[in-house]
Amino acid sequence: MPTYPDPAVLYPEVAAEGSLAAALRAIAVEQGLSVPVPVTESSSLYGTLVPTTVPHREELKVSASYVERRWFITGCERDQGLALIQGDTLDLAQVARAAQAWHDGTPLTDIPQAASFVELTGRFEVPDRDPTRLVESEWRHLLKEAAEVSWPEYHALIEAAYAEPRLRQLYPFTSHWSLRFSTKTRPNLSGDVLVCLHPRRDKDYSVTLGYMGQDLGETATAEEAVSLAARNLPADLGSATYGAA
Repeated sequence: MPTYPDPAVLYPEVAAEGSLAAALRAIAVEQGLSVPVPVTESSSLYGTLVPTTVPHREELKVSASYVERRWFITGCERDQGLALIQGDTLDLAQVARAAQAWHDGTPLTDIPQAASFVELTGRFEVPDRDPTRLVESEWRHLLKEAAEVSWPEYHALIEAAYAEPRLRQLYPFTSHWSLRFSTKTRPNLSGDVLVCLHPRRDKDYSVTLGYMGQDLGETATAEEAVSLAARNLPADLGSATYGAA
């Protein structure tokens, strides 16, 4: 079993209050804020949930590292359970400001102004579950993610796929860095992966039907891989629809 540092040493202010929830409330009060974090006998030193007034947002998840002094936040939208904001910081006061903004329904793009450690994931909120906007939101996330990873081939693949209209109308998702597509959005993706594009570290790409289906070929560029994938989509394929649970 791993041995972790004493939480009273890593987080003395949290230990003094008895829980992360209580400490977050206390430091919010010091800043003139009012973060309504529930405090119960079972409240943990390492995690808590902050409620929100926005129906399509989940509670903000706040957690603490077991091995070093650091707090993490994740704010997800309720329908798909995907992160809209995230971040980590050494400053609990910053966490309180982010929690207040999330609770109050502050627009996503304004939350980093309230708490500078907060990072946007690229996704945007779609309260009405419009499938076209859900598809675009997920593409925006993948484009942002691809631009930030140290893998040029992956970045090129995401950009090339987004530029292809027949692929851009589908709901994109990745697994093990392979780009896949669904004819339905989350929360209930379709079982048909259709085509799957696989970037490689040796600067080429492969395309398959489904994830482990027929091998359609290998290409030297992302654009060629995308073109090959598009040619193997069903001719009557339309835009993705909402994947109701």
